[in-house]
Formats: sequence, C-alpha cells, structure tokens
Amino acid sequence: MSPHPQAQLLDSMQGPEDGVFAVLKEKFPILVFSCVQLSSKLSFLGCIIDNDTAVGFLHSVGHSVSKQALLESELMVLKGLEFRVNDPNPLTYVEVLLEVLGNNRPSVPVERLHELCHHVLQFVSLERNAIFESLLVSTTQRASPSEEQREKFVAVTEDYMLLGVGVIAVASFIHCFKRWGKIVEELSHITGISSRSISDFAHVTLKHIVGAP
Repeated sequence: MSPHPQAQLLDSMQGPEDGVFAVLKEKFPILVFSCVQLSSKLSFLGCIIDNDTAVGFLHSVGHSVSKQALLESELMVLKGLEFRVNDPNPLTYVEVLLEVLGNNRPSVPVERLHELCHHVLQFVSLERNAIFESLLVSTTQRASPSEEQREKFVAVTEDYMLLGVGVIAVASFIHCFKRWGKIVEELSHITGISSRSISDFAHVTLKHIVGAP
C-alpha cells in the first residue's frame, strides 16, 4: 500500500531543524530539571539536589534517565550559558546578605525570610518602574523630579545591594515586625547603607504591595 500523498508531502517539507526540534522536545524536561539542579548548587541557603535525588525524582515522573545523561544535560546547559553562572543578580545579593545576617543574629528566622524574599523580589521585579518612581518622588520630595535628579537616580535603580537589603527589610516587616528595626540596623551595619535609605525603600515597596496611594 503506497503512503498517503499528504503524508508524503509533510515528510518532504521537513528539514534538518525538525530533527533538532524533535531531539530538544525529547530532552526538554531533563534540560529544565538540569537548570533547577544547577540553581540549587549555586544557592547559599537552599538544599543541593544531588544526582541520586535527581534521577529518583525523574524516574518517579516517568523520565528514565541515567546519572551520565544527567551530567551531560548539565554540561549542555552550562555550555549554552558559556559557563557564566555567577553573574551578579539581585537574588545572589539577597542570599549572601541573609547568610551574613543569620551568622550575626542567629535568632533571625533566615530560612523563612529566604522563602518570603523570593516573593518580594518577584513583586519588585514586576513593579520595578513604579516602585523606583515612587522612591524617587519620596527621596526628592518633589512630585515631578527634575531631569538632573532623574539622571542621578539611575545609579540607585542599578544598585543591587540596596535592592537586596530593601527586599530583606520588606520580608522582615511582614514576617517579624517586632524585630524589624533591629534587622534594619544590622543590614545597615553589614552594608554601610543608611537605615533611613533601607527604611525608605521598604516603606515605598510595602505601599505598592498593599495598593496604598
């Protein structure tokens, strides 16, 4: 029986990229998990996902994969990133600061704050422009800051250290308000950023979280 004409047409239209797509489609779940596993190895406060745990989990969700295949998948991800996995980012600053904060003040619930900081950082990232605009207005005490003030403020918007302490301050305000002042003081001591600047960032962000004008 001869192949269906439409099937033959579809086969003839497939190019080399279709083969590549088929391979990627098959490996995609493993690649995604490799990204998660690599992230766990870079986290200061999270638990590292070792290969035994990874293979066991993947088997449980229907993906039969060996440790060797998992290592090759990690290597593929690293090559795709050109091995640049330690570029500075806001989360890195948050985690390092939490690590230091926990060492300096063991009573601070760092693990809970770490979890909450993820949500706060996500919110700040989504509302970044609005939050920094409010912070600019609050800092300059002007409803319409001048162009010169805006130009100088650019450095503030790019300061990951300020963002890191601000995110932790917001999470602390939400989770352990009674200790908030002490935590802000300690963050100021760690970073050299004034308590006033940390508090201003936290208050502006909290207003956006609750939807206050």
